[in-house]
Amino acid sequence: MTTDLNTLLTALYVKIDDEIGGARCTGRPPLLSDPELVCLAVAQALLGHRSEARWLRFVTRHLTGMFPYLPQRPGYNKRLRSALPLIKRVIRMLAA
Repeated sequence: MTTDLNTLLTALYVKIDDEIGGARCTGRPPLLSDPELVCLAVAQALLGHRSEARWLRFVTRHLTGMFPYLPQRPGYNKRLRSALPLIKRVIRMLAA
């Protein structure tokens, strides 16, 4: 299962990174990039994880090689809310 999930997440990350790019404001770069964050959010929706806490535990347990840094739940939720336009754009792109 993990191998298939790794392949899915790699393909998803490449597609998302090509779509939204790495354009950011000046300042210190985040430890978790916007494409990585959006990839995690879309994967959470695709795999049917409704609880952020359970999703972050799953990612920490099974996908630490792909996502070496994960913020705690409050930080993850804050970043998700600020990245909502990017997530909507990516979901529309994947649905088309």
